[in-house]
Amino acid sequence: MSWGAMGAFFLALLILFAVGNLWFHAVEFLLERIKRRLARREEPPAWHPLPTQEEEQQDRPL
Repeated sequence: MSWGAMGAFFLALLILFAVGNLWFHAVEFLLERIKRRLARREEPPAWHPLPTQEEEQQDRPL
């Protein structure tokens, strides 16, 4: 295989990689936009932390 053929092969691989990367990011962008349009505008429910040890001791009957 000559240097020109190897260069052309690697150039084709580089172009394929670049097009694939652009395609991936375009699809991810479109899916995120669709998801935003379909999702409700409500905020997610708040996470409530577990009670501290002091609160647990106060809640326990003696």
